[in-house]
Amino acid sequence: QVQLVESGGGLVQAGGSLRLSCAASGGTFSMYAMGWFRQAPGKEREFVAAISRSGGITYYADSVKGRFTISRDNAKNTAYLQMNSLKPEDTAVYYCAAARIWGPGIATIYEYDYWGQGTQVTVSS
Repeated sequence: QVQLVESGGGLVQAGGSLRLSCAASGGTFSMYAMGWFRQAPGKEREFVAAISRSGGITYYADSVKGRFTISRDNAKNTAYLQMNSLKPEDTAVYYCAAARIWGPGIATIYEYDYWGQGTQVTVSS
């Protein structure tokens, strides 16, 4: 059983930056692909970014490409999401998730086996 804990959320002005962290425990972190999703009030949870087990492959939603960077440190059992040039529409609860398999559904919630509790990101205009 893998436990995931997100941190690093907060309130930031438009154009600012935040770095989210996702600390994993209870499993072999390097065996899991990692993803970040977000959910705004009244909306469905949407894919943000994913990274393969080794970190060699990354994948982004079009809405964040060029602004967000996903990374991981397998020695620290931690995944990160660096968010730059933030916009008010990035406001959401951000969740990290772990997937046993990197498959064609990596951008969907169904591919993921474990989820964190989420961290709030609010971008003011």
